[in-house]
Amino acid sequence: CNCCCPGVCVLYFARSAELTGLKEEQLVAVPTELSSRDLWGLLLQRHPRLSLLQDHVVLAIRQQFVAIGDQLVSLGDGDEVAVVPPLSGG
Repeated sequence: CNCCCPGVCVLYFARSAELTGLKEEQLVAVPTELSSRDLWGLLLQRHPRLSLLQDHVVLAIRQQFVAIGDQLVSLGDGDEVAVVPPLSGG
């Protein structure tokens, strides 16, 4: 994403990129503090097909992994959120 734009950059990897049709997008209207579950809910509103990953996805906020749950996260302009589905392979 372009860091000079306001908002949060969301990066989609592997299956999440397939389901959204995007590798990245900029979210402008994101609360500055919310739970990781609420953040996942915002992404589901934008991309309902992500629900296929519901129990298997992890978010990375500023390159720190965060499980989807009640943990509060703080987001600001220029922050990066990655949607990381389970990776297959061996």
